[in-house]
Amino acid sequence: EKPISEDQVRAIMARAPGVKVVDDRARNYFPMPIDASGQDDVLVGRIRKDLSDPSGHSISMFVAADQLLKGAALNAVQIAELLPDP
Repeated sequence: EKPISEDQVRAIMARAPGVKVVDDRARNYFPMPIDASGQDDVLVGRIRKDLSDPSGHSISMFVAADQLLKGAALNAVQIAELLPDP
Protein backbone atom coordinates (compact mmCIF):
# COMPACT_ATOMS: atom_id res chain seq x y z
CA GLU A 1 0.00 0.00 0.00
CA LYS A 2 2.84 2.40 0.82
CA PRO A 3 6.64 2.27 0.86
CA ILE A 4 8.30 0.56 3.82
CA SER A 5 11.77 1.04 5.27
CA GLU A 6 14.30 -1.57 6.32
CA ASP A 7 13.96 -0.38 9.93
CA GLN A 8 10.18 -0.81 9.84
CA VAL A 9 10.58 -4.37 8.54
CA ARG A 10 13.16 -5.16 11.25
CA ALA A 11 10.77 -3.89 13.94
CA ILE A 12 7.86 -5.92 12.55
CA MET A 13 9.97 -9.07 12.30
CA ALA A 14 11.38 -8.59 15.81
CA ARG A 15 7.82 -8.68 17.22
CA ALA A 16 6.73 -11.72 15.19
CA PRO A 17 6.45 -14.91 17.23
CA GLY A 18 8.80 -17.64 16.06
CA VAL A 19 11.04 -15.21 14.16
CA LYS A 20 14.53 -14.14 15.18
CA VAL A 21 16.18 -11.20 13.43
CA VAL A 22 19.85 -11.90 12.68
CA ASP A 23 21.01 -8.83 10.78
CA ASP A 24 24.34 -7.47 12.05
CA ARG A 25 25.93 -5.44 9.26
CA ALA A 26 28.81 -4.24 11.47
CA ARG A 27 29.98 -7.82 12.10
CA ASN A 28 28.81 -9.04 8.68
CA TYR A 29 26.69 -11.67 10.46
CA PHE A 30 23.45 -12.84 8.87
CA PRO A 31 21.29 -15.98 9.00
CA MET A 32 22.90 -19.18 7.84
CA PRO A 33 21.14 -22.52 7.46
CA ILE A 34 23.57 -24.13 9.92
CA ASP A 35 22.55 -21.54 12.55
CA ALA A 36 18.88 -22.40 12.07
CA SER A 37 19.47 -26.13 12.45
CA GLY A 38 17.88 -27.65 15.55
CA GLN A 39 15.70 -24.69 16.54
CA ASP A 40 12.06 -23.79 16.02
CA ASP A 41 12.71 -20.11 15.22
CA VAL A 42 12.95 -18.85 11.67
CA LEU A 43 16.01 -16.64 11.20
CA VAL A 44 15.59 -13.47 9.11
CA GLY A 45 18.34 -11.17 7.95
CA ARG A 46 19.99 -9.28 5.11
CA ILE A 47 16.94 -7.03 5.21
CA ARG A 48 17.37 -4.57 2.36
CA LYS A 49 15.29 -2.45 0.02
CA ASP A 50 14.52 -4.38 -3.15
CA LEU A 51 16.48 -2.44 -5.76
CA SER A 52 14.40 -3.95 -8.56
CA ASP A 53 11.32 -2.08 -7.26
CA PRO A 54 11.80 1.68 -7.57
CA SER A 55 8.46 2.32 -5.81
CA GLY A 56 9.97 1.35 -2.43
CA HIS A 57 7.14 -1.10 -1.73
CA SER A 58 9.35 -4.20 -1.70
CA ILE A 59 11.94 -5.61 0.69
CA SER A 60 14.53 -8.29 0.06
CA MET A 61 15.59 -10.58 2.91
CA PHE A 62 17.26 -13.90 3.58
CA VAL A 63 15.31 -16.45 5.60
CA ALA A 64 16.75 -19.63 7.11
CA ALA A 65 14.95 -22.34 9.06
CA ASP A 66 15.35 -25.99 9.99
CA GLN A 67 13.11 -27.41 7.28
CA LEU A 68 12.75 -30.79 8.99
CA LEU A 69 11.90 -29.30 12.37
CA LYS A 70 9.89 -26.26 11.24
CA GLY A 71 7.94 -27.98 8.50
CA ALA A 72 4.25 -28.19 7.83
CA ALA A 73 3.52 -30.29 10.93
CA LEU A 74 4.99 -27.87 13.48
CA ASN A 75 3.43 -24.89 11.71
CA ALA A 76 0.02 -26.61 11.80
CA VAL A 77 0.36 -27.30 15.52
CA GLN A 78 1.42 -23.72 16.27
CA ILE A 79 -1.51 -22.32 14.25
CA ALA A 80 -3.94 -24.67 15.99
CA GLU A 81 -2.66 -23.48 19.37
CA LEU A 82 -3.68 -19.93 18.43
CA LEU A 83 -7.27 -20.89 17.59
CA PRO A 84 -9.94 -20.28 20.21
CA ASP A 85 -11.44 -23.32 21.91
CA PRO A 86 -14.68 -24.47 20.23
